[in-house]
Parts: sequence; C-alpha cells; structure tokens
Amino acid sequence: MARVFEKSLLGWQEWCGMPLLHIPYIKAKIDTGAKTSALHAFNISEFTQDQQKWVEFEIHPLQGTHKIIQKCQAKVIDEREVMSSTGHKEHRYVIMTTLTLGLQSYSIELTLSNRDLMKFRMLLGREALKKQFLVDPSHKMLLGRYTRKEVTRAYHAT
Repeated sequence: MARVFEKSLLGWQEWCGMPLLHIPYIKAKIDTGAKTSALHAFNISEFTQDQQKWVEFEIHPLQGTHKIIQKCQAKVIDEREVMSSTGHKEHRYVIMTTLTLGLQSYSIELTLSNRDLMKFRMLLGREALKKQFLVDPSHKMLLGRYTRKEVTRAYHAT
C-alpha cells in the first residue's frame, strides 16, 4: 500500500514564490511529465563572481502582462540540453533557488528558458514535487488563491 500521509495536495496550477530571486508570487503549472522545473527568463547574460559562473536575467512574473519586470541573479550550477515542449533541444542554464509552495520552503533546480509564448511563466516538474506533494489534476489553487490586485501590490512593495 502506498504511503500518502504527510504530503500536501496540489492542484494542476498553484501560486508559489522564490524569495532569493525577489519573486513574491508566480503562477506555476504543475507538470509531472517534466523532470526539471523551468522558469521564464529573458535577457540572460553570464558574468563571473568569486570565480564562479553566474547569470543575470529578467522575467515577466505575471501572465498576460509585461508591465512588471523582475531582475534576478543566480549562480549557475549546470548547463543542459533540454527537450522543449515543441520537441527541439535547447541549451539552458540551471540554477538553484528556494521555492515557497504553500507553507513549505525548500531548494529546487530550475532551468531558464524564454517562455513568452507559453501560458505559464513557470513549470514545476516532478523532481521539485516528489517528496512533499501529491497532485490532483481535477483542481487548481488548492494552496491558496490571490487576486491580481494582491499579487501586483506585492511586486510594487519589493
């Protein structure tokens, strides 16, 4: 028998945050078919800090608007060839950051990719979910709902 206690239930989309990237809210699509999580990023540029490779990038964290631009920096932990949703191999930087999902916060790997044409700015893959969560694809926002006004206000406060 499968052990399911002590795991939080997620819907097929959820609000999450990434405090180290100064992203208070971003809507993520839960994608158990994807191994690694992906974050929308553009204007990606490499730089060296303390003899390590870092990237600076920008994101539009909210769907349907380019009004809010968040500038981010993160240390590169890997670079990978990833099969995109369109079936093409794409070179991506991989970073590590803290994800806040519901009441839990933990480290995840993220690949950086321009997802401007995609509906969701972030995909949460199974590696980010496997120990803490179960997914119910018939529901969404089981960990909390926020209004556009609440989310927008959080970005103007940062």
